Amino acid sequence: MLFNYVLLVAIKYNICHTFLKIKQLEDGMGFKKMKSEFSFADVALESSKKHNRSIKNMEKLHKSIDWNRVEAILMSHYTMGSSSEGADAYSPLLLFKCLLLQKWFHINSDPKLENQINDRWSFKEFLQLPFSKPSPDHSTFSRFRSRLSKKALYQINTEILRQFESQGLTINEGIAIDARLVKSASRPISNDQIKELRNKHNTPEGKLDKNGNPLKFHRDIDSDWVVQKDTPHYGLKEHASVDTNHGFILATTITPASVNDTNYLPYCTVYSRHTKQPIEKVFADKGYLPS
Repeated sequence: MLFNYVLLVAIKYNICHTFLKIKQLEDGMGFKKMKSEFSFADVALESSKKHNRSIKNMEKLHKSIDWNRVEAILMSHYTMGSSSEGADAYSPLLLFKCLLLQKWFHINSDPKLENQINDRWSFKEFLQLPFSKPSPDHSTFSRFRSRLSKKALYQINTEILRQFESQGLTINEGIAIDARLVKSASRPISNDQIKELRNKHNTPEGKLDKNGNPLKFHRDIDSDWVVQKDTPHYGLKEHASVDTNHGFILATTITPASVNDTNYLPYCTVYSRHTKQPIEKVFADKGYLPS
């Protein structure tokens, strides 16, 4: 028992010493990251990982992508706090991977995502989040999502697809393009009210709150109405193209629900091409045909 205890102390010392060096390097780079200190719980649970299929699958997924290159793109668009005061900042890469988990596992709210990360060991392994560390607060996900630009997401998507191509995964044999309706989180309003809000938001005054400060949050003014199969729908429309061979999402964009599908057939086709190889086939339903 004494030997086992001494061994655990030695392992924990080596782990903490390694992460102390990493922390010193990060401080020298001019930004602050969350402290990554593994606990006795992490060390004690290490031996049981090999028997956990969920963890093994998440480890394979983590190793299939060079996340350093993804993080470099994120850091060029998302600046972390450099102050030594206040709470530790979560890295953009960790928050981005949290949103990936939310999408992959169909987690329909940020509070539920927070709960799932706290509850699932496999999620923490994928995020490289120590077992003793809690998930970021659900409000952090919302703020991070609002700061991610379309340009950043496009660059990340392109980078990951290029990595897959370098691993021998062909992504241009054929694509399937389709659209789906996305319900707005805001209360439905009339088209006249939507137009009025959009006009107001395009003015300098419309971008300020009642105290004259820049608005941090505002109502969804991109959604509008469309009738599909005799049923009115208030929200957005997502257009996406998917590789027919492997199911990779190659391109995606969101528009107001009323936008005609025809306008986005060329868009999805052009932005699906991430290699020098031409796309051989494009599959789309008749809604994308010119009227």
